Amino acid sequence: MPTIRSTKCPVAFLGVAGALAVLVSAVHVFMVPILPSSLNYFGARSSITRPGNVLPGVGVVNSRLRGQFPSDSYGAVTFRGAPWKAEIGRWLAGCNANSSSVNVTEVQSGARKTAVAEGCATMSWGNADAFMDILVMKLECNLPSSPEWPAGRWIVSMCAAHCDTTRAMCFCGPGTKYPDRPVAEACGFETIPPTKPDGPKLTDWKKPDLENIFTTNSSKPGWCNVVPEDAYSSKTKFKKECDCKYDGLWGQFCETRVECSCINQCSGHGYCHGGFCQCDSGYFGIDCSIPSAYSLANDWPSWLQSPMKLSDLKSSSKGPTNVKVIVQKKRPLIYVYDLPAEFDSHLLEGRHFKLQCVNRIYDDKNRTIWFPQLYGAQMALYESILASPHRTLNGDEADYFYVPVLDSCLITRSDDSPHLLMPRDLRLRSYHTLEYYRMAYDHIAQRYPYWNRTSGRDHIWFFSWDEGACYAPREIWNSMMLVHWGNTNTKHMNSTTAYWADNWDHIPLDRRGSHPCFDPRKDLVLPAWKEPNPGAIWLKLWARPRINRTTLFYFNGNLGPAFEGGRPEDTYSMGIRQKLAAEFSSTPNKQGNLGRQHSTNVTVTNLRTEKYYEELANSVFCGVLPGDGWSGRMEDSMLQGCIPVIIQDGIFLPYENVLNYNSFAVRIREDDIPDLIRKLEGINQTQVDFMLGNVRQIWQRFFYRDSILLEAQRQKRLYSEEAPWSVEVSKLDAADDAFATFIQVLHYKLYNDPWRQDLLQTKETGLPDICSKAS
Repeated sequence: MPTIRSTKCPVAFLGVAGALAVLVSAVHVFMVPILPSSLNYFGARSSITRPGNVLPGVGVVNSRLRGQFPSDSYGAVTFRGAPWKAEIGRWLAGCNANSSSVNVTEVQSGARKTAVAEGCATMSWGNADAFMDILVMKLECNLPSSPEWPAGRWIVSMCAAHCDTTRAMCFCGPGTKYPDRPVAEACGFETIPPTKPDGPKLTDWKKPDLENIFTTNSSKPGWCNVVPEDAYSSKTKFKKECDCKYDGLWGQFCETRVECSCINQCSGHGYCHGGFCQCDSGYFGIDCSIPSAYSLANDWPSWLQSPMKLSDLKSSSKGPTNVKVIVQKKRPLIYVYDLPAEFDSHLLEGRHFKLQCVNRIYDDKNRTIWFPQLYGAQMALYESILASPHRTLNGDEADYFYVPVLDSCLITRSDDSPHLLMPRDLRLRSYHTLEYYRMAYDHIAQRYPYWNRTSGRDHIWFFSWDEGACYAPREIWNSMMLVHWGNTNTKHMNSTTAYWADNWDHIPLDRRGSHPCFDPRKDLVLPAWKEPNPGAIWLKLWARPRINRTTLFYFNGNLGPAFEGGRPEDTYSMGIRQKLAAEFSSTPNKQGNLGRQHSTNVTVTNLRTEKYYEELANSVFCGVLPGDGWSGRMEDSMLQGCIPVIIQDGIFLPYENVLNYNSFAVRIREDDIPDLIRKLEGINQTQVDFMLGNVRQIWQRFFYRDSILLEAQRQKRLYSEEAPWSVEVSKLDAADDAFATFIQVLHYKLYNDPWRQDLLQTKETGLPDICSKAS
């Protein structure tokens, strides 16, 4: 178990019942009836359900704006090419577009200190000014041993060789030819031969395989002393179960050290140790993006923008302790907490497989390799906020407070090593995550003054897991939740996952409370991460014309237990994909049957294809159905220019409580799946062309272009020749992406959430009076 030395304050419970009551009774910006009656939203009235304007009476805009920006026949007002809910689009078009910069005072530390990592993982600086919270952790790889389990009961970090206790990771260790070579998982244990021909080999976790992994006999399958050149030329044998899983190492034998994956790659002002940034002297923060006043005189970071007033520090040998710098910024201003490393960099650094948690790694030439990490949006958003001109270090001036708990890392690390196991978590990853967020709440509520000012209503938390904020601790529910799963719990009342470890139904109510998974009045569904596909961008699949889209409806994915390779649980996808397949499957199930209504222009299949993006781009309508909670089908449809057909009752999709979805998407009730094709065929071609045009216009709002371009800029500083993904993404029109949309929503909420009005009266807004004062 970890040994922790820190200056943390004791955990204390801060009651929020009163504030929650105020929140529930207040009229919020996203005032959507949970059970709509007058609106045909989520299937209340019509079989093809089209979201209406679900923000009645919120942030009533001056009649001058209403007259200047009337809504169209779909109930939308366009702003920067996107159809918004009328009130939101009207305010953005008249106010956000006319906002100007305000003067903000940033306090810069004059210190030149730097955090020095011992073994890459033992220290973490907290607040940049005070250098708080030095943690020294001892992270064992193995659980307690016993005669039956000599290396301890199985766990991901289980180690038969040398345990690096700064990361709970296993290496060959001292006395071997290659002490830094990983001995990850099955590598260090004996294998059990297959019980039948072509059967799988299993690992015997009770029998360490020390003789083989440490052997110097070239005729035995070794590992720790195997010379790579000898193995590549077949002069010596090596153990096939061993591989190069850890980040920062490349080659079959981990013989090449490469760039690790860190937040913003330490902003060019530090060295990345597998997720932990060791910052250069004079730079601070999780990504080394915060300069001291001394460094600021030599290097003004882009996220702080150009100064209006800055003391001349270049001639000073020591520099002052703190310097107040006046800069110009546009609201909204976001303060990012610098949390202890256990909530972010330790999770990044100690991951046991390089592809987990992050959305990119680096090859043997240190070139970026992107991949479709399901939870990669959390890292992308975090990087964009840290590098954004909307970021501020002045909490008193901030409009929002972002709490960067990397639960996307905890998903894959929940059973990793002894220090992460919690005896009270019922072996549920969902409960484990709740406890992590609650500890982060304890930290900021005790350590900072900002939470208690608003009971956390101006705070933002990101829950990237399959069922989003369903298992948010009750203490933080006042805050804004960023999720991929907008389940209002109006129809699907309980946990919808088919994976037992993520089920949250059994989490005690005194921990979770009785909140829903998603409150559209305050929360926001963000798009899932999609890697930059240079081929799809070069072909402009989102712009493929209607005449070339010969498939009426398309869905490709896991269709459940009736199909080969399908998930065995009947509860997978809440049974929705199974209903779709029973009616329209275009490939045979296990019994050799097609769907009852299969047809040549409808594709519903479980067969994987390398032409997935092409097939989406060849379709007019594409299915958006859940998996274990959210899936990335909405983003797949938008990025390939296909009209999304949403079949999941009571569940919001990305930006659905702010964008006018009936301008570019179709909703079908789950009970109306048998009538799906008939209803799609009943939509007239003018309407189809209109929706396709909107999809073509706004697809980048479902794409994290900003984060990708940040990486492209880093690569351009290293290489003269751009990678294909960088070339193609850089060519895209400068349309608003997922991050820009997020900022626009925050700006609207800043002036239209009623409880904020008192907070704003003393702040410079940069807006015309018509926008900054209550109408």
